[in-house]
Amino acid sequence: MSEFPRNLDGPIIILGGGPTGLGAAYLLTVANCKDWLLYEGDDDVGGLARSFCDGNGYTWDIGGHVVFSHYDSFTRLLDKLAEPSEWLLHERESWIRILSQWVPYPFQNNIHRLPPKVAGKCLEGLIEATLKNSDRPKTNFEDFMVSVFGHGIADLFMRPYNYKVWAYPATEMVASWTGDRVATPDLKRVARNLVEATDDVSWGPNNTFRFPRFGGTGSIWQSLASRLPSEKLIMNHEAVELDIDARVIKFANGTEQKFGILISSIPLDLLVKFSRNKDMMAIASGLMRSAVNVVGVALKGAPNSELASKCWMYFPESHTPFYRVTHFSHYSPNNVPDIGKQWSLMAEISESPGKPVNHATLVDDTIKGLAMEGLIEGPKQVIHTWDFRAEYGYPTPYKGRDEILAKLLLPLERVGILSRGRFGAWLYEVGNMDHSFMQGFEAACRALFGSPEFTVWNPHVVNRPHPVLGWDRLNWRLI
Repeated sequence: MSEFPRNLDGPIIILGGGPTGLGAAYLLTVANCKDWLLYEGDDDVGGLARSFCDGNGYTWDIGGHVVFSHYDSFTRLLDKLAEPSEWLLHERESWIRILSQWVPYPFQNNIHRLPPKVAGKCLEGLIEATLKNSDRPKTNFEDFMVSVFGHGIADLFMRPYNYKVWAYPATEMVASWTGDRVATPDLKRVARNLVEATDDVSWGPNNTFRFPRFGGTGSIWQSLASRLPSEKLIMNHEAVELDIDARVIKFANGTEQKFGILISSIPLDLLVKFSRNKDMMAIASGLMRSAVNVVGVALKGAPNSELASKCWMYFPESHTPFYRVTHFSHYSPNNVPDIGKQWSLMAEISESPGKPVNHATLVDDTIKGLAMEGLIEGPKQVIHTWDFRAEYGYPTPYKGRDEILAKLLLPLERVGILSRGRFGAWLYEVGNMDHSFMQGFEAACRALFGSPEFTVWNPHVVNRPHPVLGWDRLNWRLI
Protein backbone atom coordinates (compact mmCIF):
# COMPACT_ATOMS: atom_id res chain seq x y z
CA MET A 1 0.00 0.00 0.00
CA SER A 2 1.44 3.35 -1.07
CA GLU A 3 1.21 6.89 0.23
CA PHE A 4 -2.27 8.29 -0.34
CA PRO A 5 -2.95 12.02 -0.78
CA ARG A 6 -5.20 13.59 1.84
CA ASN A 7 -5.64 17.15 0.54
CA LEU A 8 -7.49 16.61 -2.72
CA ASP A 9 -10.32 18.98 -3.54
CA GLY A 10 -13.58 17.66 -4.93
CA PRO A 11 -16.05 14.87 -4.23
CA ILE A 12 -15.35 11.17 -3.87
CA ILE A 13 -16.46 9.62 -7.15
CA ILE A 14 -17.22 5.92 -7.53
CA LEU A 15 -17.10 4.28 -10.97
CA GLY A 16 -19.17 1.10 -11.23
CA GLY A 17 -22.31 -0.05 -9.44
CA GLY A 18 -21.32 -3.66 -8.77
CA PRO A 19 -20.51 -5.07 -5.31
CA THR A 20 -17.31 -3.00 -5.03
CA GLY A 21 -18.87 0.32 -5.94
CA LEU A 22 -21.90 -0.34 -3.75
CA GLY A 23 -19.61 -1.35 -0.87
CA ALA A 24 -17.88 2.03 -1.12
CA ALA A 25 -21.18 3.87 -1.43
CA TYR A 26 -22.59 2.07 1.59
CA LEU A 27 -19.67 3.01 3.80
CA LEU A 28 -19.87 6.64 2.70
CA THR A 29 -23.60 6.65 3.46
CA VAL A 30 -23.41 5.15 6.95
CA ALA A 31 -20.42 7.39 7.72
CA ASN A 32 -22.65 10.38 6.85
CA CYS A 33 -20.37 11.59 4.08
CA LYS A 34 -22.33 13.91 1.79
CA ASP A 35 -19.84 14.70 -0.96
CA TRP A 36 -19.89 11.64 -3.20
CA LEU A 37 -21.52 10.22 -6.34
CA LEU A 38 -21.64 6.78 -7.96
CA TYR A 39 -21.72 6.41 -11.75
CA GLU A 40 -22.81 3.18 -13.41
CA GLY A 41 -22.56 2.58 -17.16
CA ASP A 42 -25.57 0.26 -17.30
CA ASP A 43 -29.23 0.82 -16.40
CA ASP A 44 -29.08 -1.24 -13.20
CA VAL A 45 -26.69 -2.08 -10.39
CA GLY A 46 -24.97 -5.42 -9.76
CA GLY A 47 -22.20 -5.64 -12.34
CA LEU A 48 -21.19 -9.27 -12.82
CA ALA A 49 -23.53 -10.12 -9.91
CA ARG A 50 -26.57 -8.74 -11.73
CA SER A 51 -29.59 -10.94 -12.54
CA PHE A 52 -31.94 -10.91 -15.52
CA CYS A 53 -35.56 -11.90 -16.10
CA ASP A 54 -35.88 -13.08 -19.69
CA GLY A 55 -39.48 -12.01 -20.28
CA ASN A 56 -40.81 -15.56 -20.02
CA GLY A 57 -40.68 -15.62 -16.24
CA TYR A 58 -37.22 -17.20 -15.93
CA THR A 59 -34.49 -15.61 -13.80
CA TRP A 60 -30.81 -15.98 -14.72
CA ASP A 61 -27.50 -14.96 -13.17
CA ILE A 62 -24.20 -14.26 -14.91
CA GLY A 63 -22.82 -17.63 -13.84
CA GLY A 64 -23.42 -19.81 -10.81
CA HIS A 65 -23.05 -17.31 -7.96
CA VAL A 66 -23.51 -18.49 -4.38
CA VAL A 67 -23.65 -16.19 -1.38
CA PHE A 68 -21.26 -16.99 1.45
CA SER A 69 -18.96 -14.83 3.49
CA HIS A 70 -15.43 -14.61 4.81
CA TYR A 71 -16.43 -11.55 6.86
CA ASP A 72 -18.74 -11.27 9.83
CA SER A 73 -19.52 -7.72 8.73
CA PHE A 74 -20.72 -8.87 5.30
CA THR A 75 -22.81 -11.61 6.91
CA ARG A 76 -24.49 -9.01 9.12
CA LEU A 77 -25.18 -6.84 6.09
CA LEU A 78 -26.85 -9.75 4.28
CA ASP A 79 -29.06 -10.27 7.33
CA LYS A 80 -30.11 -6.61 7.08
CA LEU A 81 -30.82 -6.69 3.37
CA ALA A 82 -33.48 -9.39 3.56
CA GLU A 83 -35.65 -11.03 6.17
CA PRO A 84 -34.84 -14.66 7.07
CA SER A 85 -37.90 -15.82 5.13
CA GLU A 86 -36.49 -14.18 1.98
CA TRP A 87 -33.41 -16.40 1.99
CA LEU A 88 -33.15 -20.05 1.00
CA LEU A 89 -30.38 -22.00 2.74
CA HIS A 90 -28.58 -24.83 0.94
CA GLU A 91 -26.09 -27.51 1.83
CA ARG A 92 -23.69 -27.58 -1.06
CA GLU A 93 -23.84 -30.58 -3.35
CA SER A 94 -21.13 -30.07 -5.94
CA TRP A 95 -20.19 -32.97 -8.16
CA ILE A 96 -17.75 -33.85 -10.94
CA ARG A 97 -18.90 -35.72 -14.02
CA ILE A 98 -16.04 -37.83 -15.33
CA LEU A 99 -15.74 -41.20 -17.09
CA SER A 100 -19.57 -41.34 -17.04
CA GLN A 101 -19.39 -41.35 -13.23
CA TRP A 102 -20.54 -38.84 -10.62
CA VAL A 103 -17.74 -38.01 -8.18
CA PRO A 104 -18.40 -35.66 -5.24
CA TYR A 105 -16.21 -32.58 -4.91
CA PRO A 106 -13.40 -32.39 -3.85
CA PHE A 107 -12.28 -34.95 -6.40
CA GLN A 108 -9.20 -36.28 -4.58
CA ASN A 109 -11.23 -37.11 -1.45
CA ASN A 110 -13.66 -39.25 -3.41
CA ILE A 111 -11.66 -41.32 -5.88
CA HIS A 112 -13.43 -44.43 -4.56
CA ARG A 113 -16.16 -43.48 -7.06
CA LEU A 114 -13.79 -44.13 -9.97
CA PRO A 115 -13.12 -47.49 -11.65
CA PRO A 116 -10.63 -49.44 -9.47
CA LYS A 117 -7.68 -49.20 -11.88
CA VAL A 118 -8.18 -45.47 -12.32
CA ALA A 119 -8.57 -44.91 -8.58
CA GLY A 120 -5.41 -46.94 -7.98
CA LYS A 121 -3.44 -44.81 -10.44
CA CYS A 122 -4.69 -41.64 -8.73
CA LEU A 123 -3.73 -42.96 -5.30
CA GLU A 124 -0.30 -44.08 -6.53
CA GLY A 125 0.40 -40.62 -7.94
CA LEU A 126 -0.78 -38.95 -4.75
CA ILE A 127 1.51 -41.13 -2.61
CA GLU A 128 4.47 -40.38 -4.86
CA ALA A 129 3.67 -36.64 -4.78
CA THR A 130 3.40 -36.68 -0.99
CA LEU A 131 6.77 -38.38 -0.61
CA LYS A 132 8.51 -36.03 -3.07
CA ASN A 133 6.55 -32.86 -2.37
CA SER A 134 9.33 -31.00 -0.59
CA ASP A 135 11.76 -31.68 -3.45
CA ARG A 136 9.71 -30.27 -6.33
CA PRO A 137 9.64 -26.53 -7.02
CA LYS A 138 6.21 -24.95 -7.62
CA THR A 139 7.17 -22.32 -10.16
CA ASN A 140 3.76 -22.34 -11.84
CA PHE A 141 0.29 -23.83 -11.51
CA GLU A 142 1.28 -26.90 -13.53
CA ASP A 143 4.08 -27.68 -11.06
CA PHE A 144 1.64 -27.13 -8.18
CA MET A 145 -0.85 -29.64 -9.59
CA VAL A 146 1.71 -32.36 -10.15
CA SER A 147 3.64 -31.82 -6.93
CA VAL A 148 0.52 -31.69 -4.74
CA PHE A 149 -1.85 -34.15 -6.45
CA GLY A 150 0.44 -36.41 -8.48
CA HIS A 151 0.26 -37.26 -12.16
CA GLY A 152 -2.85 -39.44 -11.86
CA ILE A 153 -5.19 -36.75 -10.52
CA ALA A 154 -3.43 -33.99 -12.48
CA ASP A 155 -3.82 -35.84 -15.79
CA LEU A 156 -7.37 -37.05 -15.19
CA PHE A 157 -9.00 -34.04 -13.56
CA MET A 158 -6.92 -31.03 -12.49
CA ARG A 159 -5.22 -30.12 -15.77
CA PRO A 160 -8.17 -30.60 -18.17
CA TYR A 161 -10.67 -28.98 -15.82
CA ASN A 162 -8.56 -25.93 -15.10
CA TYR A 163 -7.88 -25.43 -18.79
CA LYS A 164 -11.62 -25.42 -19.45
CA VAL A 165 -12.10 -22.84 -16.67
CA TRP A 166 -9.16 -20.51 -17.25
CA ALA A 167 -8.75 -20.98 -21.02
CA TYR A 168 -4.97 -20.71 -20.53
CA PRO A 169 -2.35 -23.44 -19.98
CA ALA A 170 -1.42 -24.06 -16.35
CA THR A 171 2.24 -23.47 -17.22
CA GLU A 172 1.41 -19.77 -17.78
CA MET A 173 -0.27 -19.35 -14.39
CA VAL A 174 1.12 -18.87 -10.90
CA ALA A 175 0.03 -21.13 -8.04
CA SER A 176 -0.27 -18.41 -5.42
CA TRP A 177 -3.97 -17.82 -6.19
CA THR A 178 -5.07 -21.25 -4.97
CA GLY A 179 -5.49 -20.46 -1.24
CA ASP A 180 -8.92 -21.71 -0.17
CA ARG A 181 -9.91 -22.17 -3.83
CA VAL A 182 -8.23 -25.56 -4.25
CA ALA A 183 -8.63 -28.35 -1.72
CA THR A 184 -5.19 -29.78 -1.07
CA PRO A 185 -5.23 -33.51 -0.30
CA ASP A 186 -4.79 -35.27 3.01
CA LEU A 187 -3.31 -38.65 2.07
CA LYS A 188 -4.63 -40.46 5.16
CA ARG A 189 -8.11 -39.08 4.56
CA VAL A 190 -8.01 -40.03 0.88
CA ALA A 191 -6.87 -43.58 1.66
CA ARG A 192 -9.49 -44.03 4.39
CA ASN A 193 -12.27 -42.82 2.10
CA LEU A 194 -11.07 -45.14 -0.64
CA VAL A 195 -11.00 -48.21 1.61
CA GLU A 196 -14.32 -47.41 3.28
CA ALA A 197 -15.96 -46.14 0.06
CA THR A 198 -17.07 -43.04 1.95
CA ASP A 199 -18.16 -39.81 0.30
CA ASP A 200 -16.35 -36.78 1.71
CA VAL A 201 -18.05 -33.51 0.72
CA SER A 202 -17.63 -31.04 3.57
CA TRP A 203 -14.57 -29.08 2.39
CA GLY A 204 -14.59 -25.35 1.79
CA PRO A 205 -16.08 -22.08 3.02
CA ASN A 206 -19.14 -22.47 0.78
CA ASN A 207 -20.25 -25.91 2.04
CA THR A 208 -23.41 -24.08 3.06
CA PHE A 209 -24.73 -21.03 1.25
CA ARG A 210 -27.79 -18.84 0.99
CA PHE A 211 -29.69 -17.66 -2.06
CA PRO A 212 -32.46 -15.08 -2.49
CA ARG A 213 -35.95 -16.56 -2.69
CA PHE A 214 -36.85 -14.04 -5.41
CA GLY A 215 -34.89 -12.09 -7.99
CA GLY A 216 -31.64 -14.04 -8.24
CA THR A 217 -28.29 -12.83 -6.96
CA GLY A 218 -28.92 -9.37 -8.39
CA SER A 219 -31.71 -8.77 -5.87
CA ILE A 220 -29.06 -8.54 -3.12
CA TRP A 221 -27.41 -5.57 -4.79
CA GLN A 222 -30.72 -3.95 -5.73
CA SER A 223 -31.70 -4.19 -2.07
CA LEU A 224 -28.45 -2.56 -1.01
CA ALA A 225 -28.83 0.19 -3.62
CA SER A 226 -32.35 0.92 -2.36
CA ARG A 227 -30.83 1.84 1.03
CA LEU A 228 -28.56 4.46 -0.52
CA PRO A 229 -29.49 8.03 -1.45
CA SER A 230 -31.10 7.63 -4.87
CA GLU A 231 -29.89 11.04 -6.07
CA LYS A 232 -26.28 9.88 -5.66
CA LEU A 233 -26.66 6.80 -7.90
CA ILE A 234 -26.37 7.90 -11.53
CA MET A 235 -27.13 5.18 -14.09
CA ASN A 236 -26.38 5.00 -17.83
CA HIS A 237 -23.13 6.95 -17.56
CA GLU A 238 -20.31 5.04 -19.23
CA ALA A 239 -16.85 6.47 -18.52
CA VAL A 240 -14.72 6.94 -21.63
CA GLU A 241 -11.93 9.32 -20.58
CA LEU A 242 -9.96 10.09 -17.42
CA ASP A 243 -7.93 13.28 -17.15
CA ILE A 244 -5.79 12.65 -14.08
CA ASP A 245 -4.12 16.07 -14.07
CA ALA A 246 -7.38 18.00 -14.36
CA ARG A 247 -9.14 15.39 -12.19
CA VAL A 248 -12.06 15.06 -14.57
CA ILE A 249 -14.00 12.01 -15.80
CA LYS A 250 -15.73 12.22 -19.17
CA PHE A 251 -18.70 10.04 -20.08
CA ALA A 252 -20.00 8.70 -23.39
CA ASN A 253 -23.06 10.97 -23.23
CA GLY A 254 -20.84 14.06 -23.19
CA THR A 255 -21.11 14.93 -19.50
CA GLU A 256 -18.11 15.49 -17.25
CA GLN A 257 -17.46 15.08 -13.53
CA LYS A 258 -14.73 16.56 -11.34
CA PHE A 259 -13.31 14.34 -8.61
CA GLY A 260 -11.08 14.60 -5.60
CA ILE A 261 -10.65 10.90 -4.81
CA LEU A 262 -11.70 8.26 -7.34
CA ILE A 263 -12.73 4.73 -6.37
CA SER A 264 -12.96 2.75 -9.60
CA SER A 265 -14.24 -0.79 -10.08
CA ILE A 266 -14.17 -0.75 -13.88
CA PRO A 267 -11.55 -3.07 -15.41
CA LEU A 268 -8.05 -1.82 -14.70
CA ASP A 269 -6.94 -2.00 -18.33
CA LEU A 270 -9.88 0.20 -19.37
CA LEU A 271 -9.18 2.70 -16.61
CA VAL A 272 -5.58 2.99 -17.79
CA LYS A 273 -6.74 3.25 -21.42
CA PHE A 274 -9.10 6.10 -20.50
CA SER A 275 -6.19 7.95 -18.86
CA ARG A 276 -4.27 7.93 -22.17
CA ASN A 277 -1.03 7.44 -20.28
CA LYS A 278 1.06 5.59 -22.86
CA ASP A 279 3.53 4.16 -20.36
CA MET A 280 0.78 2.72 -18.17
CA MET A 281 -1.14 1.51 -21.22
CA ALA A 282 1.93 -0.44 -22.35
CA ILE A 283 2.18 -2.05 -18.91
CA ALA A 284 -1.56 -2.82 -18.77
CA SER A 285 -1.40 -4.55 -22.16
CA GLY A 286 0.15 -7.49 -20.32
CA LEU A 287 -2.97 -8.13 -18.24
CA MET A 288 -4.63 -11.42 -19.16
CA ARG A 289 -8.27 -12.44 -18.75
CA SER A 290 -10.89 -14.78 -20.11
CA ALA A 291 -14.47 -14.16 -21.16
CA VAL A 292 -17.33 -16.31 -19.88
CA ASN A 293 -20.34 -17.36 -21.91
CA VAL A 294 -23.45 -18.28 -19.93
CA VAL A 295 -26.18 -20.41 -21.52
CA GLY A 296 -29.43 -20.73 -19.59
CA VAL A 297 -31.65 -23.64 -20.56
CA ALA A 298 -35.35 -23.61 -19.57
CA LEU A 299 -36.75 -27.13 -19.43
CA LYS A 300 -40.08 -28.94 -19.27
CA GLY A 301 -40.98 -31.30 -16.45
CA ALA A 302 -38.59 -32.02 -13.60
CA PRO A 303 -34.96 -33.09 -13.18
CA ASN A 304 -34.23 -36.78 -12.86
CA SER A 305 -33.63 -38.19 -9.38
CA GLU A 306 -29.88 -38.30 -9.92
CA LEU A 307 -29.77 -34.56 -10.54
CA ALA A 308 -32.55 -33.31 -8.25
CA SER A 309 -30.48 -32.31 -5.21
CA LYS A 310 -27.25 -31.34 -6.97
CA CYS A 311 -26.30 -27.63 -6.79
CA TRP A 312 -23.58 -27.40 -9.41
CA MET A 313 -21.46 -29.79 -11.42
CA TYR A 314 -17.95 -29.69 -12.93
CA PHE A 315 -17.13 -31.15 -16.36
CA PRO A 316 -13.41 -31.62 -17.04
CA GLU A 317 -13.68 -33.69 -20.23
CA SER A 318 -13.28 -32.09 -23.64
CA HIS A 319 -16.37 -33.58 -25.29
CA THR A 320 -18.60 -31.00 -23.59
CA PRO A 321 -18.10 -27.24 -24.08
CA PHE A 322 -18.98 -26.20 -20.53
CA TYR A 323 -16.81 -26.42 -17.43
CA ARG A 324 -19.65 -25.95 -14.94
CA VAL A 325 -23.41 -26.39 -14.92
CA THR A 326 -25.62 -24.95 -12.20
CA HIS A 327 -28.99 -26.46 -11.31
CA PHE A 328 -30.43 -22.98 -11.07
CA SER A 329 -34.05 -23.81 -10.30
CA HIS A 330 -32.75 -25.78 -7.30
CA TYR A 331 -31.25 -22.58 -5.92
CA SER A 332 -34.75 -21.10 -5.87
CA PRO A 333 -37.99 -22.52 -7.29
CA ASN A 334 -38.90 -18.94 -8.20
CA ASN A 335 -36.18 -18.88 -10.84
CA VAL A 336 -38.79 -20.54 -13.09
CA PRO A 337 -42.47 -19.59 -13.60
CA ASP A 338 -43.91 -22.85 -12.21
CA ILE A 339 -41.57 -25.27 -10.45
CA GLY A 340 -44.17 -28.00 -10.86
CA LYS A 341 -43.87 -27.76 -14.63
CA GLN A 342 -40.43 -26.29 -15.38
CA TRP A 343 -36.85 -26.32 -14.20
CA SER A 344 -33.61 -24.74 -15.38
CA LEU A 345 -29.90 -25.31 -15.87
CA MET A 346 -27.18 -22.75 -16.47
CA ALA A 347 -23.92 -23.67 -18.25
CA GLU A 348 -20.65 -21.69 -18.32
CA ILE A 349 -18.13 -21.78 -21.16
CA SER A 350 -14.80 -19.93 -21.01
CA GLU A 351 -13.15 -18.17 -23.91
CA SER A 352 -9.74 -16.63 -24.61
CA PRO A 353 -7.60 -15.85 -27.65
CA GLY A 354 -6.09 -19.32 -27.30
CA LYS A 355 -9.45 -21.01 -26.65
CA PRO A 356 -11.99 -19.55 -29.07
CA VAL A 357 -15.71 -20.34 -28.98
CA ASN A 358 -18.02 -20.87 -31.95
CA HIS A 359 -20.84 -18.55 -30.89
CA ALA A 360 -23.04 -19.61 -33.80
CA THR A 361 -23.32 -23.16 -32.47
CA LEU A 362 -22.67 -22.61 -28.75
CA VAL A 363 -26.27 -22.94 -27.55
CA ASP A 364 -26.86 -26.09 -29.62
CA ASP A 365 -23.51 -27.53 -28.51
CA THR A 366 -24.47 -26.87 -24.89
CA ILE A 367 -27.80 -28.65 -25.27
CA LYS A 368 -26.09 -31.62 -26.95
CA GLY A 369 -23.55 -31.76 -24.12
CA LEU A 370 -26.27 -31.71 -21.46
CA ALA A 371 -28.01 -34.60 -23.19
CA MET A 372 -24.75 -36.51 -23.68
CA GLU A 373 -24.05 -36.36 -19.94
CA GLY A 374 -27.60 -37.42 -19.05
CA LEU A 375 -28.63 -34.15 -17.44
CA ILE A 376 -31.54 -33.71 -19.86
CA GLU A 377 -33.42 -36.07 -22.16
CA GLY A 378 -32.73 -34.08 -25.30
CA PRO A 379 -33.65 -30.96 -27.30
CA LYS A 380 -37.39 -31.71 -27.12
CA GLN A 381 -37.28 -31.05 -23.38
CA VAL A 382 -35.99 -27.51 -23.95
CA ILE A 383 -38.57 -24.73 -23.73
CA HIS A 384 -36.24 -21.90 -24.65
CA THR A 385 -32.71 -20.64 -23.96
CA TRP A 386 -31.01 -17.47 -22.70
CA ASP A 387 -27.39 -16.55 -23.28
CA PHE A 388 -25.01 -13.87 -22.06
CA ARG A 389 -21.36 -13.14 -22.76
CA ALA A 390 -19.28 -11.49 -20.03
CA GLU A 391 -16.33 -9.99 -21.89
CA TYR A 392 -14.56 -9.76 -18.54
CA GLY A 393 -15.13 -13.11 -16.85
CA TYR A 394 -12.00 -14.22 -14.97
CA PRO A 395 -8.87 -12.14 -14.24
CA THR A 396 -6.10 -14.62 -14.97
CA PRO A 397 -3.45 -15.15 -12.24
CA TYR A 398 -0.67 -15.56 -14.78
CA LYS A 399 3.08 -15.32 -14.31
CA GLY A 400 4.14 -11.69 -14.03
CA ARG A 401 0.73 -10.42 -12.99
CA ASP A 402 1.79 -9.19 -9.55
CA GLU A 403 4.68 -7.16 -10.96
CA ILE A 404 2.32 -5.49 -13.45
CA LEU A 405 -0.24 -4.72 -10.73
CA ALA A 406 2.43 -3.09 -8.58
CA LYS A 407 3.35 -0.84 -11.51
CA LEU A 408 -0.27 0.19 -12.01
CA LEU A 409 -2.14 0.16 -8.71
CA LEU A 410 0.49 1.92 -6.61
CA PRO A 411 1.10 4.88 -8.97
CA LEU A 412 -2.66 5.36 -9.26
CA GLU A 413 -2.95 5.43 -5.48
CA ARG A 414 -0.36 8.20 -5.27
CA VAL A 415 -2.69 10.43 -7.29
CA GLY A 416 -5.80 9.53 -5.29
CA ILE A 417 -7.21 6.77 -7.50
CA LEU A 418 -8.11 3.42 -5.91
CA SER A 419 -8.77 0.74 -8.51
CA ARG A 420 -10.55 -2.07 -6.72
CA GLY A 421 -12.82 -5.07 -7.27
CA ARG A 422 -12.70 -8.27 -9.30
CA PHE A 423 -11.22 -6.54 -12.36
CA GLY A 424 -10.34 -3.20 -10.80
CA ALA A 425 -7.60 -4.90 -8.77
CA TRP A 426 -7.34 -7.86 -11.20
CA LEU A 427 -7.18 -10.36 -8.35
CA TYR A 428 -9.17 -13.58 -8.69
CA GLU A 429 -8.11 -14.50 -5.15
CA VAL A 430 -10.37 -11.81 -3.72
CA GLY A 431 -12.96 -11.67 -6.49
CA ASN A 432 -15.98 -13.19 -4.72
CA MET A 433 -18.96 -10.96 -3.96
CA ASP A 434 -18.01 -10.61 -0.29
CA HIS A 435 -14.40 -9.81 -1.20
CA SER A 436 -15.50 -7.30 -3.81
CA PHE A 437 -17.91 -5.56 -1.44
CA MET A 438 -15.21 -5.30 1.22
CA GLN A 439 -12.68 -3.95 -1.26
CA GLY A 440 -15.03 -1.05 -1.93
CA PHE A 441 -15.92 -0.66 1.73
CA GLU A 442 -12.26 -0.58 2.78
CA ALA A 443 -11.32 1.81 -0.04
CA ALA A 444 -13.97 4.25 1.18
CA CYS A 445 -12.69 3.82 4.76
CA ARG A 446 -9.23 4.71 3.53
CA ALA A 447 -10.51 7.73 1.64
CA LEU A 448 -12.37 9.06 4.70
CA PHE A 449 -10.34 7.93 7.68
CA GLY A 450 -6.95 6.88 6.35
CA SER A 451 -7.61 3.29 7.43
CA PRO A 452 -5.35 0.68 5.81
CA GLU A 453 -7.03 -1.58 3.30
CA PHE A 454 -6.80 -5.25 4.12
CA THR A 455 -8.59 -7.41 1.56
CA VAL A 456 -6.81 -6.27 -1.59
CA TRP A 457 -3.33 -6.60 -0.06
CA ASN A 458 -3.80 -9.75 2.05
CA PRO A 459 -5.76 -12.38 0.08
CA HIS A 460 -4.23 -15.29 1.97
CA VAL A 461 -5.33 -13.89 5.32
CA VAL A 462 -8.89 -12.91 4.44
CA ASN A 463 -9.46 -16.30 2.83
CA ARG A 464 -8.80 -18.08 6.10
CA PRO A 465 -10.56 -17.80 9.47
CA HIS A 466 -9.02 -14.92 11.39
CA PRO A 467 -9.86 -12.75 14.37
CA VAL A 468 -11.26 -9.28 13.86
CA LEU A 469 -8.21 -7.07 13.44
CA GLY A 470 -7.75 -3.87 15.41
CA TRP A 471 -7.83 -1.47 12.46
CA ASP A 472 -11.35 -2.38 11.35
CA ARG A 473 -13.19 -2.64 14.66
CA LEU A 474 -14.19 1.00 14.58
CA ASN A 475 -15.15 0.99 10.91
CA TRP A 476 -17.10 -2.27 11.01
CA ARG A 477 -19.28 -0.85 13.79
CA LEU A 478 -20.67 1.48 11.14
CA ILE A 479 -22.46 -1.44 9.47
